[in-house]
Amino acid sequence: MGNQQDGGAAAASPGTKLAVLLAMAMFVLVVDTSLMNVSISAVVRDLDTTVSGVQSAIALEALVSAAFILIGSKVGDLIGRKRAYVLGLLGYATGAIAMMVAQDLRAIVVFWAVIGGLGASLLLPAMQSLVHGNFEGAAQRKAYALVGAAAAIAAAVGPLLGGFITTYLSWRVAFGMEVVIIAIVLSGIRLVHDAPYTGSRAVDPVGALLSVLAMGGLVLSVLVWQEGGEFVLLLLVVGVVALGSLVRWLVSRKKKNRPTLVDPDLFKIPTFRLGISQQMLQQVALGGAMIALPIYLQMVLEYNAMGAGLSMAPLSLSMFAVALLAGRKAGDRRPSRIVRIGFLLLAAGVVALLPIVPRAESGWALVGPLVVAGSGLGLLVSQLNNYTLGPVSEERVSEAAGINSAAGSFGLSFGLAFAGAIMLATLSLTFTAKAEGSSVLPPEDKVQVAEALDRDAQLMSNSDLEELLADEPEVIQDEIVRINTEARPLALQVALAVPTLAALLGLANSFRMVRLPEPKPTGDTEGMAFG
Repeated sequence: MGNQQDGGAAAASPGTKLAVLLAMAMFVLVVDTSLMNVSISAVVRDLDTTVSGVQSAIALEALVSAAFILIGSKVGDLIGRKRAYVLGLLGYATGAIAMMVAQDLRAIVVFWAVIGGLGASLLLPAMQSLVHGNFEGAAQRKAYALVGAAAAIAAAVGPLLGGFITTYLSWRVAFGMEVVIIAIVLSGIRLVHDAPYTGSRAVDPVGALLSVLAMGGLVLSVLVWQEGGEFVLLLLVVGVVALGSLVRWLVSRKKKNRPTLVDPDLFKIPTFRLGISQQMLQQVALGGAMIALPIYLQMVLEYNAMGAGLSMAPLSLSMFAVALLAGRKAGDRRPSRIVRIGFLLLAAGVVALLPIVPRAESGWALVGPLVVAGSGLGLLVSQLNNYTLGPVSEERVSEAAGINSAAGSFGLSFGLAFAGAIMLATLSLTFTAKAEGSSVLPPEDKVQVAEALDRDAQLMSNSDLEELLADEPEVIQDEIVRINTEARPLALQVALAVPTLAALLGLANSFRMVRLPEPKPTGDTEGMAFG
């Protein structure tokens, strides 16, 4: 492993360059979703599609990554981590290129959400193994820190960067820049030495299928319900049954000493079990906030992508700053108590938004609650990975990190899907109720107005709605705009119930964490944080 030898500047240079290239790959991976979140209105307008359609694509990308990440890890074992890394980058590049040239939502769903999500499921576990296999000692710790820092910075500046590029150039340019970065990363692939895999090459295809059906059924049922499709209950039942079957299958296979997708004995470790549940709840809360707030800022306050990015910056920047500070200053404080404070601040920040939303005239009104919520998320980010993976033995830590990543990605996809779905469902129900209860709209027009608002108002600001209604009598215009104005804050408040409930469940769970002895690290888990 020549990249980590101490032989002077000439030998150190390739290792440093490789660490930077790996960090660039992680930056693209994390910043990608932020670009979509702050560009929703621009994508909707340019592709003549719906907010719910774009939101579904965002949730689907996170779902595909979650559903296949455990499989992606095994694929990397079988075909080589370097090859999986390259395939993952190419999958992500395919999605970014599709975003540059897409003319309808179908291209985004197929190439960005599905192929890009599959790329992420290969890329994350392969990257972790390559860092572990290409560096040693202090160089390895520095490489892990650099890649982790790239992920944190991407999460912090993603909304700002995406908003700036979308507003002053185009959202397509932002994804074009991703392609350029991936090309630079691939240009240095000769620096990467494959990380050999010496474990069992046996596979568990049934476990893999059940894991995909479980996560896919649960999240897809929400997305299909949001779009008014059929088979919602069937998908939900498939997800629940597959999840139960997966648990029984893994336990049965373990007893027979046969290969399993994941080792069920990991879940016998109390801190691991609690840690991944907390990781999932944190990501549900983050996903719910990161889909509901940008929609509100762009559709209700009529912000462009730059305005939405700036308004979301207090959340992302405070999360980054507090995570950095807490990671350095935690000292001997019990991680479980820091996690409890984190969920408490997260819940307090989101709850504080509820009375502000109907009265907010600008994003400035959201700054305080977003800083509080972001600080809570920062505390969680600083502690949960090491809490979860710390007590896991060295030979099992990679598998445990994969489960941890899958739980987080599933939580993110569920939060994105469910918060977006109930936000748009509440809009629909409120539109109908207020239109039918109006004393201004003619009785014969109420049904048509309700249907039109349900179909079109989610796409546009009040200014756009007034332009659409230009030919209607002024009293009708004013009434429809009033209905639209009153419905949207209520819909956001309902959507914010998702991160609120997730934060409260995490807070309740933290009391169980405090009652357990603090985990004592058994191996080097520093590098698992970014996964």
